[in-house]
Amino acid sequence: MAQTTKKAIDPRDAYVLVVEDNLQNLVLIARLLAFIGVRRYEWKASGWQVLEFADTMPRVDLVLMDLHLPYEDGYGAMTKLRDDPRFADTRIVAVTADSNPASMDKAKKSGFDGFLGKPIDPDKFPDQIVRILQGENVWDLGF
Repeated sequence: MAQTTKKAIDPRDAYVLVVEDNLQNLVLIARLLAFIGVRRYEWKASGWQVLEFADTMPRVDLVLMDLHLPYEDGYGAMTKLRDDPRFADTRIVAVTADSNPASMDKAKKSGFDGFLGKPIDPDKFPDQIVRILQGENVWDLGF
């Protein structure tokens, strides 16, 4: 069930924050973002101080948030972003290897705008990100 509530953003104009502690996953995500035209992304390896880090960006249109992070998990980092009015319209999507219906349900109830299970499917991921940037909430366990 597609739900479009947020303003569409062209990938070429998007500012993306990737919160991911696995370098291989980051490299894959970065390549796939570049494939769809995203030119501006930043990377943080932990949820700790993600709000302060997001403050250094001109704006944040999309956060791809791993849930299992060192120091502070994705839920805590997402809550801090949601509590700041500047990030009220930022799309925050869980990207996690903890890909099961219970985790997806928890992510929905916690306020995430979507859920992408790992391993990331390079054939589906670019389209999923474009759909998310168009304002659609994408929930995909990845299998």
